[in-house]
Amino acid sequence: MRTIRITGTGQLKLRPDVTVITMDLTGLCPDYSEAMNKSSEDTESLKKALAPLGFDSKDIKTTNFDFGAKFDSHYDNGKYIKEFLGYKYIHELKIEFDSDNRRLGEILSVLVDCGAKPEFEISYTIKDKESAKNELLAKAVVDARRKAELLANAAGVRLKDIQSIDYSWGKIDFNIRPMSRSSLPEGDYGAFDIEPDDIDLSDTVTVIWEIE
Repeated sequence: MRTIRITGTGQLKLRPDVTVITMDLTGLCPDYSEAMNKSSEDTESLKKALAPLGFDSKDIKTTNFDFGAKFDSHYDNGKYIKEFLGYKYIHELKIEFDSDNRRLGEILSVLVDCGAKPEFEISYTIKDKESAKNELLAKAVVDARRKAELLANAAGVRLKDIQSIDYSWGKIDFNIRPMSRSSLPEGDYGAFDIEPDDIDLSDTVTVIWEIE
């Protein structure tokens, strides 16, 4: 049986409608209990700061938590020295909300003044990811058929039944990240104004047809 194998590409350009702020709380303490308590205090401080803006505890989600002993390794007079520095915690959290520059400015003002002093990054995404995935797949299959028909016509053969469709189920990045805390301008965050670029999405499907 003769076949033709074609990879089709689906592409979409979508306007982001959700703002995501990722926040990192970090600290280093000489004592285990002190580090754990400080981590809890920072988290509670952050939640209290965001509460007046309508964020409940369940809206402030942990994406990663890392805790452990921290060491500094170096050579001293030809000897390898491993020096204990303390216990370090890294608590990564995020909040999401419908994109709105005024609300974004209010949140940034709160984060900058928060006693926990979180590092943060702003990114944008879309709300309806499932529909976007489905549309990408449909476009990829249509593109594969268009290419297959073009090549079959040029070769003087005819497409018959599809023998297989292969999709890798790879992860699609629905986010764009225009700035972090270090790149934020100084001034009145209440007048914060940013227009994120569209999100470019792409995915592929490989289709095999029998040819006659």
